Amino acid sequence: MRVKAFTRAGVVAIGRVALLGLLSPPVKLVLLVLSVVSLALTVVGVGLVLAPLVAMLVRAYADLHRRAARDWSWIDIPRPYRPLPAGAFVGSPRRWLWLVRDPATWRDLLWLLTGAPVGLLLGIAGPVLLVYGLEGLLGVALIIAAATGHYGYGVTWPIEDALDVLSVPPQGALVTAGALYAGPWLLWALAQFDRLLLGPTRGAALAQRVDRLTETRTQVVDAQAAELRRIERDLHDGAQARIVSLGMSLGMAEDLVTRDPAAAQALIAEARQASGLALAELRHLVRGIHPPVLAERGLDGGVRALALTLSIPVTVDVDLAGRPDAPVESAAYFAVAEALTNVVKHAHASAAWVSLSHLGGALYITVGDDGAGGASLSGGSGLAGVARRLGAFDGSLHVDSPAGGPTVLTMELPCVLSSPRTSPSSATG
Repeated sequence: MRVKAFTRAGVVAIGRVALLGLLSPPVKLVLLVLSVVSLALTVVGVGLVLAPLVAMLVRAYADLHRRAARDWSWIDIPRPYRPLPAGAFVGSPRRWLWLVRDPATWRDLLWLLTGAPVGLLLGIAGPVLLVYGLEGLLGVALIIAAATGHYGYGVTWPIEDALDVLSVPPQGALVTAGALYAGPWLLWALAQFDRLLLGPTRGAALAQRVDRLTETRTQVVDAQAAELRRIERDLHDGAQARIVSLGMSLGMAEDLVTRDPAAAQALIAEARQASGLALAELRHLVRGIHPPVLAERGLDGGVRALALTLSIPVTVDVDLAGRPDAPVESAAYFAVAEALTNVVKHAHASAAWVSLSHLGGALYITVGDDGAGGASLSGGSGLAGVARRLGAFDGSLHVDSPAGGPTVLTMELPCVLSSPRTSPSSATG
C-alpha cells in the first residue's frame, strides 16, 4: 500500500510539474511579447487600451500559478497588486498610470521572462528521469540491444557485457524510485520560484499589512459602536424599564402602607418580582458582554458549557497548554458561539464538533457539523460577523461547506498562552 501511494504521488507530481513547466515557454513568451508591444504602442495611444487588457491576461495566468502552488504544494502566494483607483476604466490614462506604477506589473514581466526556461527545465527533468528509469527497469534497453545486436552506447543504457545486462534493471529501479521521490520536490521548487516573483515584496507586504490593519480597525470601531448601541438598547428596554417600574411600585406602596396595608403589601410583592426580573436581565446582559464561566473556567470550560446548552450533541476536544489573553479568549468564545448558533438554526445537523488547539503561536478552532452544507461568508448566516470579529485580532476564517455537507469552519487567531490549564482535554457536550 505504501509503495502504491508513493508511486501515485510521484507520478501525479511529475505530471503536474510537466504540465506547468512545458506550457510555460509558449504561454509566457506570447504574454511577454504582447506586454512589451502593448506598452510600446502607448506612444500612439493604442497602448492605453491594450496594455491594461494584456495585463489582465498576465495576472489571470499568474493567478493560475498561485492557485496551483497553493493546491498542489501548499505554498500560499498572496496577490501583490495595488487596488484599482476609482474611475480608472480601461483606456483612461489613470488606468495606464496605475498599471505602470505598480511594481508587481514589472515583476510579472520578469517572471514571464525568467519563468520560461526555469519551467521548461523543471518540467522536463521529471519525465526524463522517470522514462529513463523505467527503460532500464523494464528491460527496454536490453530488448533493443538484443533485437538490433548493437551493444555499447548506441542505446540509452550502456550495455557492453553480461555484467551490464544484470546491472541495468536494478539501476533502472533506483533511477525510477529517485524520479518518483523527486517529483513532489520539483513541483515544490517551481512553486517556490513562482512565489519569489509573484508574491509581494517586503514593501508591498508591509503596505498590505497597513491596509489590513486599517480595515480591521474600522471594523472594530463599527463593531464596538454597534455593541454599545445594543447594550444601551437592552438596558433601556429591559432592566432600566423594570427598575423604573420597581421605583414606582415602591413609591405607591409607601403612600398606601398606612391607609391600605394589603394593597401596599401587594405592591411590594410586585416590586420584589420586578427586581428579580431586572436582576435576571442584567445577568443575561453581562453574559453577552463577558460570560462569567469564561472568566472562571477559561475557554475550555466556556465552550463546554456552551455546548451543553444546545439542542444537538456537540463533541468538544480541547488541547491547550494554557489560556490566551482575555480579549482573544472572549473573541474565540463568541466566534464558537456564533458558529454553533448557525449550526442549530441553519445546518439541519444531527451532531456537531468543536476542536481547539494551539500551534506555532496561533489558536486554531475547528467547528464542524454533519448538516446540509452550503454555508458561505456571503450567505447572511452570521459568518461574516465572525470573520470581522477574528479580523480585529489579525485572525482568519476559512469555510469549507460543499452542498450536502459536511460544513467545517477553521478559525485562526494569533496569540500566546499564559497560565496552564486545569480542565480535562476532551469531553462530549
